Amino acid sequence: MKELFEKLERISKSDSTVLIMGETGTVKEIIARAIHNKSPRKEKNFVAVNCSAIPDTLIESELFGHVKGAFTGAYRERVGKFELAHKGTIFLDEIGDLNHEVQAKLLRVLQEGEIERVGESEPVKVDVRIIATTNKDLNKMVSENKFREDLFYRINVIPVTIPPLRERKSDIPLLIEYFKNKYAPHKNLIFPDKVIKVLQEYNWPGNIRELENLIERLSVLKYENEVKLKDLPFFNTEFEHKEFSFSIPENGISLDEVEKNMIKLALKKANGNQTKAAELLKIPRHILVYRIKKFGLID
Repeated sequence: MKELFEKLERISKSDSTVLIMGETGTVKEIIARAIHNKSPRKEKNFVAVNCSAIPDTLIESELFGHVKGAFTGAYRERVGKFELAHKGTIFLDEIGDLNHEVQAKLLRVLQEGEIERVGESEPVKVDVRIIATTNKDLNKMVSENKFREDLFYRINVIPVTIPPLRERKSDIPLLIEYFKNKYAPHKNLIFPDKVIKVLQEYNWPGNIRELENLIERLSVLKYENEVKLKDLPFFNTEFEHKEFSFSIPENGISLDEVEKNMIKLALKKANGNQTKAAELLKIPRHILVYRIKKFGLID
């Protein structure tokens, strides 16, 4: 992450197009805002567009604007996001969700520095820095003809990859302190070592956003200062903790014991449904039934 921040410092000083790649919840917009706020454009607008949240029928008007009467419902002129971002930065979140028609028009913006409002043929010059993000594999999308190759090379001038939280778990204690100060500055939330250990063993499918939500929830709902294992939504019992820890104890453990514990955990997760438990363990149901009997897990 230190290397990433050093890279962001250099990126901020340039005016190049940036493509930020990372899973959902890796706070890509915060990174984009940080680049803008340290750039020569910081006094101008930072305009964010969530490409995945706007219907295909509206995205072109949203980005480039339209003139009155351009289409049904266009009762007045609308200024698009690119014009609003003139001299500043436009943030195109999840650019991989744009349709091919809009991709072609975005390519023109990058090549010519101009847009065309919907319903108008006269181009409008814009001076905008583009920062785009994606949680998709754009290389794969290009090979499948789902994303324009020429646009990909235009936006991928400076690629920035945000690693998921599971790949930098040593950051978790620092992030906890940051979010504690953000959401509970006057509350002395204490995270014992055993709680930190579980938090670092968890894989965080929702990444930093999931961790932030957890700390905010604890800051609001927790009456006591000390956070306990039972306060963690993904930790219900000491046994279930084994789902996140596969270390071998000092005195060793037999493979039969490991298998027995995993079967017990699968049955617990499946609420006793053997078919579902077999699916979780990726084995045929008759093999699961045999092993249940083998380990004496039924009366």
